[in-house]
Amino acid sequence: MKLVLNGRGGKVGHVLAPALEEAGHEFVELDDAEAMVDFTAPDAVEENVRAAIERGVPCVIGTTGFDYGRVDALARERAVACFHAPNFALGAVLMMQFAREAAAHLPRAEIIELHNEAKQDAPSGTARATAEALGGDPTIHSVRLPGLVAHQEVLFGGDGQLLTIRHDTFSREAFVPGVLLSLERLPGLPPGLTVGLDAFL
Repeated sequence: MKLVLNGRGGKVGHVLAPALEEAGHEFVELDDAEAMVDFTAPDAVEENVRAAIERGVPCVIGTTGFDYGRVDALARERAVACFHAPNFALGAVLMMQFAREAAAHLPRAEIIELHNEAKQDAPSGTARATAEALGGDPTIHSVRLPGLVAHQEVLFGGDGQLLTIRHDTFSREAFVPGVLLSLERLPGLPPGLTVGLDAFL
């Protein structure tokens, strides 16, 4: 597939670019692209996505902290498919699914998310998506420290017991399979913004 990768020089892009090329994808300019992948920053992502949608180029969005409603409305208006995952690590998606199941039996929960200090948005997109899946407006604790990549645990408390569901990303290679899966499924998605890798699992 002919791709634009925004954020190619960033922490995720630096890992993702060679993996995409190894999988057979080719990097081109936006006017020649069949899809765009964005791993940039909250203040840049919407402008990048708008430029792609206006050219009819479907998007895979890895950046968090943007307005879902605006992107969805524009994508529907232009009949372009866009996909966003709060987290592209397959283990993180499973962590959220398990947490959703646990919440049915242990409704008292809190979320702790830990990321590198360079991460701009807090709480993370993964933590917000997890909280929405749990319902009941659980408290989210955000930690930003050097040495971290992306980590989250969901604590469920009950009388005499504690259940902890945790996922740790130790390197950004963990995101590659989820991005490749998203690009594979992108042509079959409906116009608008589809959110969450669980749609594919």
